[in-house]
Amino acid sequence: MQRDSAGALESAVAAFRTGNPVLVHDDDDREGETDLLYPASAVTPAAVARMRNDGGGLIFAALTAAVADRFELPFLHEALDHPANDHSDLGYDAHPSFSLTVNHRDGFTGVTDDDRALTIRRLGEVSADDTYGVDAFADEFRTPGHVHLLRAAPGLLDERRGHTELGLALAEEAGIAPAVAGCEMLDDETGGALSTVDARAYARRHELPFVEGAALIRALV
Repeated sequence: MQRDSAGALESAVAAFRTGNPVLVHDDDDREGETDLLYPASAVTPAAVARMRNDGGGLIFAALTAAVADRFELPFLHEALDHPANDHSDLGYDAHPSFSLTVNHRDGFTGVTDDDRALTIRRLGEVSADDTYGVDAFADEFRTPGHVHLLRAAPGLLDERRGHTELGLALAEEAGIAPAVAGCEMLDDETGGALSTVDARAYARRHELPFVEGAALIRALV
């Protein structure tokens, strides 16, 4: 079992290093979902199409806390003053990771595969540039938009164990830019989360790595 977990982790790291996607299941005691994750800087229009067709959940771009701070991206729940901004009944976590929604200024509506790929890819590219700050960000991106940004916990898996942190910890292990894109995988028949069995079968059919969040946590924490 440990050999299988180690092999899955090695395959996932290798996939990220070459810009390819990975399926990551968080935990049945948490969301119980499998996300299709990509290095953000490698996202193409075909990758966006795959996420919306084969995933079906929310397409997002996740950034480390350091990158989000550099871009002055807030947690959205801390910036909103509205009576619906109450997360005391959130069953799987203390608070959501949502930040702003953005479009790249060179796109049109922002929602097409080309536009979202441009937004996500550029987020990945600039995340690795320590000289790129909020002014450059505002020149290149506008809000609101069609790509949901997520802020990771500062300590990644030491503080939170959601797909945001799992994906970014995998990126860190792979030595790539600190930004990932992803989408939850849903079941077309039930409308719920795709079962782990079916997610593993999808990974086998498409020759993609599948890794359990618990295996990532054991290896990387």
